[in-house]
Amino acid sequence: MALKCVYVDLDGTLLGFGASLFHDGERRVTNIGARAIETCLRADVELCIFSGRREAQVHEAARLFGQTSYIFEVGCGVHVDGETEWLTGGLKPTDTQTIFEQIETAGAPALLLDEFSDRLEYHEPWHRDRDVSHLFRGWLDTDQADALLEQRGFGDLRLVDNGRIHRRSEKLAAFEHLHAYHLIPRVASKAAGVARHMQIRGYAPDETIACGDSVEDLEVAPVVGRFFVMKNAIERNPDMELLLPRYQNASVTEEGHGAGVYEAIVGRLMDR
Repeated sequence: MALKCVYVDLDGTLLGFGASLFHDGERRVTNIGARAIETCLRADVELCIFSGRREAQVHEAARLFGQTSYIFEVGCGVHVDGETEWLTGGLKPTDTQTIFEQIETAGAPALLLDEFSDRLEYHEPWHRDRDVSHLFRGWLDTDQADALLEQRGFGDLRLVDNGRIHRRSEKLAAFEHLHAYHLIPRVASKAAGVARHMQIRGYAPDETIACGDSVEDLEVAPVVGRFFVMKNAIERNPDMELLLPRYQNASVTEEGHGAGVYEAIVGRLMDR
């Protein structure tokens, strides 16, 4: 079937070092990420961002890419043609509080920061001005964190690992690797966001592909026709390769970052 939509993550996937569209992971200047976007535009293929970033950031990126839809805050919201839909279950914005503020008031973020004080902190400065998710950085077992949330009465929330990051503080300097973590409603996910976007647009799975670099991204694989894990994701986190056999339609690109996205798009268009 013809390719109609590419779902693409930003940080660690389409974007290179420092979240630059015009650098690869090693800071080398390249325009291949931009060529991936251009290829979609020329082929009349929608390019839908699915990201952990807050809506304002994703909205501007989508506009720069010439797109009118996107998925933000790890699937907590989907925006299509000027309309935003919240995929957060019973948690909805009110006249007085955002979902972010409701989660903060309930005490779940404080619980995690207190329990894992030696290995978790807010991901300064990107944790600010968010609508839903509380964004942390650190190194911990998300299953352990979810068990704690369940035990303390926050079973409607979960902590999501959204991949490796470079930014670190003096407090976390001793850890070899750090990851970004999002505290979000349990019902929300990137997979759910992609599935809802496909439903709105009327796309069949075989008309779509997705590109990502994290475990949360990989869970989109059952929803789309093919999923492409960026080479740099495997280099940073070899354990991620052990998950690939669970997904028959998932494969690793030969290149990383924007070059990997371009490779996936051109390969799929050639298949057509």
